[in-house]
Amino acid sequence: MGRASAPVGVPGARRGPAVEVAEIFRAHGARYRQTHAPSRVQRRAMRAIETCRTAALGGHRHTCDACGAERIRYNSCRNRHCPKCQTLAKERWLDARRAELLPVEYFHVVFTLPHALNPLAQSHPRLLYTLLFHAAADTLATFARDPRHLGGALGVSAILHTWGQNLSQHVHLHCVVTGGALALDGSRWIPAKAGFLFPVRALAKVFRGKFLDALRRAFESHKLLFAGSLTPLAEPTAFAAWLAKLRRHEWVVYAKPPFAGPEQVLQYLGRYTHRVALSNERLVALQDGVVHLRWKDYADGDRVKVMALGAQEFIRRFLLHVLPDGFVRIRHFGLLANRTRTAKLARCRHLLAQPPQAPRPEPESLHALMLRLSGIDIERCPVCQRGRLRITEVLPPVSAPVWDTS
Repeated sequence: MGRASAPVGVPGARRGPAVEVAEIFRAHGARYRQTHAPSRVQRRAMRAIETCRTAALGGHRHTCDACGAERIRYNSCRNRHCPKCQTLAKERWLDARRAELLPVEYFHVVFTLPHALNPLAQSHPRLLYTLLFHAAADTLATFARDPRHLGGALGVSAILHTWGQNLSQHVHLHCVVTGGALALDGSRWIPAKAGFLFPVRALAKVFRGKFLDALRRAFESHKLLFAGSLTPLAEPTAFAAWLAKLRRHEWVVYAKPPFAGPEQVLQYLGRYTHRVALSNERLVALQDGVVHLRWKDYADGDRVKVMALGAQEFIRRFLLHVLPDGFVRIRHFGLLANRTRTAKLARCRHLLAQPPQAPRPEPESLHALMLRLSGIDIERCPVCQRGRLRITEVLPPVSAPVWDTS
């Protein structure tokens, strides 16, 4: 259970980089597996995070070619839910997006599902998240095609987040949207009004209608299986009444002011695209089976507080946000849809009097990426500062650690 916010300093507790999600999983994951029966994909995520950059995954021995000093580097798990494995994937993804940006305004629109849908999202995550993507994209496309607004096709990059600051379930979609559209016949670029895209209250009503209509069709197609507290909804009359109640409430669509320019769009995307439910930097302490973590209380003026969660509850909340196997959480629509992106972006650039898209550069190596982001040369010997670290031995994975009981 969550406890009241505590002071940032927790006396006697371990702090800072020493406290990681992996440490919490290693210390308390075995008990969680025994008492909560996590799904296969959740168990796999736990296992990956527990073993990331440990001998369990193997690694390499590096030896300095000048002084002979040795360093061992263990392999990363590369699981998309691991707090330590997102930087390289994020930077390479951003490099690809950088070349696709147009010289126009971009808007940030957020579509949020009501919390009443959380139990259904937990039992049918793939279906509910897919409906969210389609309802949001269809809503934006409907407004964009309407000649009263733009009268064309816009570009949308949508990023799924399922968490709130306190790790509770808060399913929402962050959309980066072009401030303008390509005319349906491809003849011209139609800019949006400066600083304004679409009316958000109207967006919310259309989004609500599209999502609930799709959910009703899923029910009629027998794609929903109800159990536990949701069992009564298996009866058609009860399900229809539940949908009617959801339809009576206002849904939340939020539009932020437009970005200042393409570089700000990239900075934003860098913060949101490969984010996991909780970064290690937000962890304050692990003490006596209690996890202390920082969170921002938006209801209290965005104040940063510290929450105390029992380790079992912390793990449960973290695993709420493990996505189904193979589920794509970053999707592109309209001008940016994968099959037509190259041709449509080329047409937009021509209409905007911009040069053709430059060829995509070769992906950076890990060495080059770390040097650019942190200024650290990971191949330089940290002992003599002169030699270069060379791989001299491949270390095979060791047997499973004793703390793993999956």
